[in-house]
Amino acid sequence: MGGGGGGSIPSSDLKKLEEKAKQTLTTPADTGCHVFISFAFEDEDAVNLLRGQAKNEKSELEFDDFSLKQAVNSENEDYIKQRIRERINRASVTAVYLTSDSAKSKWVEWEITESLKRGKGVIGIYKGDAPPAQLPAAFETYGLKTVKWSHQELMNAIAEARKNR
Repeated sequence: MGGGGGGSIPSSDLKKLEEKAKQTLTTPADTGCHVFISFAFEDEDAVNLLRGQAKNEKSELEFDDFSLKQAVNSENEDYIKQRIRERINRASVTAVYLTSDSAKSKWVEWEITESLKRGKGVIGIYKGDAPPAQLPAAFETYGLKTVKWSHQELMNAIAEARKNR
């Protein structure tokens, strides 16, 4: 009893489907660059500019921002950490916006350590000609890389951190 009936697929359509299947199987599932941005609350305006540049189609800066867009409305530290951890888990790289405020932030330090624990690449980004004099302690402890806020340097550093995680 064989299953006859029904139509058949023209060979040209079959060939197209076959090519599409081959392409799908050889393309990595995660081709996007997912970044968690760690920053001190005081630096939110500058980080929003970075986010905007990444969304601009005319910009060379291309990544998906997986960081929190608004502070978690809670005083429960465990709950806040859980919410941040969810975002870090979804990212492949944590980019730390470096300022004197980020060096003093307990949350930035925790986000760096948590990212490293979870096998994420971590880089630091700074504006200007040189990084701030004081960096979060984890940068020295783990020998983390810092780069100037330029689209090409940032994209190269993100790609390298993603590859080496």
